[in-house]
Amino acid sequence: MKKLSLCMIVKDEEDSLDRALENAKIFADEIIIVDTGSTDKTKEIAKKYSDKIFDYTWVGDFSKARNFSFDQATLPYIMWLDADDIIPKSSAESIKKWKDSEGEEDVVMCPYVANYDENFNPIFEYLRERIVKNTKALRWHDRVHEVIVPSGKIIHNYEIKIFHGKNEKKYSSRNLIIYKQMLDEGQQLSPRSLFYYARELYFNNFIDEAIHEFSRFISSGLGWKENNIEACLNLAKCYCIQEKYTNALTSLFGTFIYDLPRSEVLYEIGNIYSQKEDFSRAIYWYKLALGNKIDLDSGGFVNVETSTFLPALALCVCYDKLGDTVNSYHYHEVAKAYKPQDKSVLHNQEYFDNLKKNNQK
Repeated sequence: MKKLSLCMIVKDEEDSLDRALENAKIFADEIIIVDTGSTDKTKEIAKKYSDKIFDYTWVGDFSKARNFSFDQATLPYIMWLDADDIIPKSSAESIKKWKDSEGEEDVVMCPYVANYDENFNPIFEYLRERIVKNTKALRWHDRVHEVIVPSGKIIHNYEIKIFHGKNEKKYSSRNLIIYKQMLDEGQQLSPRSLFYYARELYFNNFIDEAIHEFSRFISSGLGWKENNIEACLNLAKCYCIQEKYTNALTSLFGTFIYDLPRSEVLYEIGNIYSQKEDFSRAIYWYKLALGNKIDLDSGGFVNVETSTFLPALALCVCYDKLGDTVNSYHYHEVAKAYKPQDKSVLHNQEYFDNLKKNNQK
């Protein structure tokens, strides 16, 4: 059986730490908690699950803190987790199953579900390097949006799903402040860091700056394919905020250079034509998005609903705008099959019910 250390860095997590550790104790042979300055009951809660609790002075560098936690691990494999993550019991059991399996993999890539519906069905997810062999070659890089660069034997395990506990993510300026500090110190951002810096500018509503940095990242030609696609997508959203729809479409069509069209891109193209009230063109792109293959193996960010519920709902609206009630109702039924209790679906159902009653008079 493989032996596994769970490593966490925490600060003021008294509201979520119990939830994370309760199922973690099912599979973890060792739990390492590194506290970066809690002033609440975080460490008191941690002591219920582990006696390996360490204090660490925060220096504005997530990789250094995570690597410190890894350095305390004594077992052959390490799993990392954030305090506000949720480990479903099924995932905990899947980790136990993996521990009993044969093989000497170096990295286990697992889905990280950042957003989900009320039934825990994934909406937005991507693969993360969740379990790694305890070796100095597999350590964290980058001060913010830190990453372990996978190497060696890499496997994908889709049965181990970790859910982010904050379903509605609220972006703070914390990461942006770190990037600004790096620039003030004269550090040159790597292509990956430049991409995430541009995203932080976008999420914090510095749209002009975000456009400049996304454009600089894309034009460098040095980015990873998935980051290039995401950068084009985010750049388009920035242009849409400024109502520069031609620029937005140019950015979205630019993703076709890197790979086959993604549902996220096709859906956004449809949104732009819908915004311009060009509903026939919007329908064309929404239909391409609906049912488009989702490739979680790519490692990029995946919004599952852009190939299912969202384009179906949009098609319902577009056909209604064109006066085509038959097709509008058809796509209402498609959307309803995906999310029968969604507020928009319920609203549309009432709309169609009223239409039917009026036609019967």
